[in-house]
Amino acid sequence: MKKAWNIIWKHGLLIILSVIWMIPILWLFVTSLSGYKGINTMHFFPQEWTLDNYKQLFFEPDTVANFPAWFKNSMIIGCFVCLISTFFVLGVSYALSCMRFRGRKQLMSFSIILGMFPGVLSMIAIYFVMKLVGLSDSIVGLIVVYSGASGLGYLICKGFFDTIPASLRESAKLEGASQLTIFTRIVIPLSKPIIVYTVINSFLAPWMDFVMAKLMIKSKNPVDWTVAMGLYKLVERTLVGNYFSVFCAGGIIVAIPISVLFVIMQKFYVEGITGGAVKG
Repeated sequence: MKKAWNIIWKHGLLIILSVIWMIPILWLFVTSLSGYKGINTMHFFPQEWTLDNYKQLFFEPDTVANFPAWFKNSMIIGCFVCLISTFFVLGVSYALSCMRFRGRKQLMSFSIILGMFPGVLSMIAIYFVMKLVGLSDSIVGLIVVYSGASGLGYLICKGFFDTIPASLRESAKLEGASQLTIFTRIVIPLSKPIIVYTVINSFLAPWMDFVMAKLMIKSKNPVDWTVAMGLYKLVERTLVGNYFSVFCAGGIIVAIPISVLFVIMQKFYVEGITGGAVKG
């Protein structure tokens, strides 16, 4: 009986917390369907329902809200960063997990220590370096910035590679296989969960980032902005009264790709985290 009450209590607490966490998301969604453009603090649910906010987002861009251009820019950045960062992380993880060379442990320790420093400390320096080479205020510059240090996030992926039996690699070496062959034909096919985990994380960083995008993109033309920059502009004091419902609709649209990705890849994502936590 006591065990049953413990289960009921725990599940009840989880349900309550889930409801609390879902309230802001529900409010964002219902506000995106509101006919009132500003912030309505008098009612939780809108008095007038409409899809005009979504219509305005996609089919009626103006000088303030140009969501199709923002979405395109963020998608381009996210896809390229995802590909480049995944390649870097997998390559660095394989080298540190499956290869032995002088200075390997020192390099790993240095990378971990370097990763402890907040990235914001280097933002100004990064901006001036990118400006010096002519890549500031551009999508290419953002792709380079987001991808450049991605290899430092190797730790979980390396932990997963450590769980792959070394005998498989040794057998392949005896057959004359090169490191590239071992990596592409043995390690990668066995690493689907950690690859999914890496791909999702690599896409999330640029897709949701605002600070670095705001620092790098100085253009006053909304066509050059990312989704985060554009949506932030809509909640400025002078605009929020006319664009808050549009902002909520944009927030819902931005969340859809990530939500779909998580739902589809959830099984592999969890396996990647747990597998990579076995060894360090």
